[in-house]
Parts: sequence; structure tokens; C-alpha cells
Amino acid sequence: MKYMLLTYGVPGPHARDPLLQEIPETGEWVAGAPLSDPGLARTLRVRDGAAETTDGPFADAREQLMGYWLVDCETLDRALELAALLRGADTAAVEVRPLMDPAGMEM
Repeated sequence: MKYMLLTYGVPGPHARDPLLQEIPETGEWVAGAPLSDPGLARTLRVRDGAAETTDGPFADAREQLMGYWLVDCETLDRALELAALLRGADTAAVEVRPLMDPAGMEM
């Protein structure tokens, strides 16, 4: 099962996550990266067929989405163990969410 680990925190310098030292050896890491400064983000919404963009992230909050990590592991408990290794888990938050199978999505 694939899980997305979304890290939240206060924007600032990025440090190497301890997860990156452990997980390549287990084969559970699929992809991931820290995100650039939220001030460089643009939010897009389509309203009445017209695309509208605004500067910055969707939420105006102190904590912002800082990065994502995609893992493929056997259980939610294991995904939570890996999430606990991420920088910021002890000071902010890491959201752990299973990915849906696109084949089951309505079109």
C-alpha cells in the first residue's frame, strides 16, 4: 500500500530528513522532496470556466506544507513509524494518508 507523508512546518532552511538515511535501505521509499518557499507558490481555481490564480499557498496559516514523501509499505503502522522519522514530526505535523487506486475513481 502506498502512503503519502505530508510534512507541515514553519518555512525556513531545509535540513536533511533522518528518514532519508533509513528508508533507502528498506526499499519502501518511492519518491519525495522538500517544497520551495511558500511565497513562490501559486494557487489556481477554475470558476465559471475561467482560471484564476492567486499568489501564495491556499491556506494563510503559520504552518505550511513543507514537503511530501511517498512510501510503499505493508501497513499503516509502518507508514506512521516512517513518518515519525521526518524532520518536523516533533515540532509540527506529518499527515499520513493512503493513496487511492486511480482505477476506482469515477470519471
